[in-house]
Amino acid sequence: MSGKPKLTYFNGRGRMESIRWLLAAAGVEFEEIFLETREQYLKLIKEGYLLFDQVPLVEMDGLKLVHTKAILNYIAGKYNLHGKDLKERAQIDMYVEGTMDLMAIILLYPFSPPEEKEKQLATLIEKATTRYFPVYEKALKQHRQEFLVGNHFSWADIQLLEAILMLEEKKADVLAPFPQLQAFKARISSIPTIKKFLEPGSQRKPPPDDAYVATVLKVFKMDLA
Repeated sequence: MSGKPKLTYFNGRGRMESIRWLLAAAGVEFEEIFLETREQYLKLIKEGYLLFDQVPLVEMDGLKLVHTKAILNYIAGKYNLHGKDLKERAQIDMYVEGTMDLMAIILLYPFSPPEEKEKQLATLIEKATTRYFPVYEKALKQHRQEFLVGNHFSWADIQLLEAILMLEEKKADVLAPFPQLQAFKARISSIPTIKKFLEPGSQRKPPPDDAYVATVLKVFKMDLA
């Protein structure tokens, strides 16, 4: 056994992608097992790997971790990405929760019926640019520091960069009204571990395509119709 964290999920972004980002930013190498069949999924349930019959699943430090936020909290705490004290952690958690709310809309977008995609995309961009990005823009401008909380790198910075890049895939100029976020994106992207994760050939996953959607629906026996 290599000792590396083992991630079990689909070969795509979904709820595991933020976990990949956090591990990569912490400089932690990890292995992946991809779910491709319903039989694989049912076997995990039968063998007691999935506490609530849900993935993502991360095996590390002798633990079988499920539920995305629980996994992210564990990793952030283990690798000092959760602030220096309880007050900083509360601030980081608030930013993270907001970013997660935005990312939840992005994650659901590929599963939307074709006739609703245009409307959902417009709603996504509107919420990003009027509700979420202004908060981060204001925070960065007011405290004039490189990072969102405490002037040191945290989980909140990683999550925000991930969300920014996903939104730029949908609308390339989405950051045009936000100069502070443009500079933030450049700074965080240049951190060596993140720069490495953004390079071709890393374990970062591409935007979800029809094959990814079909696999998820097949494993969970879901139907969009």
